[in-house]
Amino acid sequence: MAAQAAFRFGVPSFRSQLIWNVQHRANHWQSSLLGLRAALPMRAEPKKKKKVDPKRELAIRDRMRKKIKKLEKAPQEMIPIEDFITPYRFMDQTRVRATSPLSFEESERRALLLKSWALYKQKQHKAEMNTIKSLVDAQEEALKELRLESEELYQAAIQRDEGLFPFERQEPTHSPPLPNYEAPEGKCNDITKVYTQ
Repeated sequence: MAAQAAFRFGVPSFRSQLIWNVQHRANHWQSSLLGLRAALPMRAEPKKKKKVDPKRELAIRDRMRKKIKKLEKAPQEMIPIEDFITPYRFMDQTRVRATSPLSFEESERRALLLKSWALYKQKQHKAEMNTIKSLVDAQEEALKELRLESEELYQAAIQRDEGLFPFERQEPTHSPPLPNYEAPEGKCNDITKVYTQ
């Protein structure tokens, strides 16, 4: 109480200063008694404005323009066609489809069918070779006879025929075609992904 009375009458003592300091210590706006009493915002310096260099600003703008032009010149990114991309899970060499075992009768039937088909194709090939051989022999005999008659006609006959090509012929297939066979129309589930730009 004596300290408070002394402080009231303008006689500050060390004890009164200590009490005042303890009472106001929690106030963050107040500085210590020994220092200059000023609020914290008063102690802060004003923020200095950065000086803008016009050359630097122009350089930044030019760089941005160049980047935009480069992006415009770049070709448009194509949408991937996922039908042509084989997934990695299908590229595994260890993936082998297990075949169901055939019965003895079925395997024998297939073996006999393969043998009869091979015999049929062998006979067809021999007949073709004999026909071609007979045609070539007849052509050579005709050319010999033509040469005896006239050399000019022979030279004209052995000239290359330019109108022979395009030449089309049906190659022999692995198996004979089935008469009146109509291919079935399959079902299609459209799972195409739609991309938007």
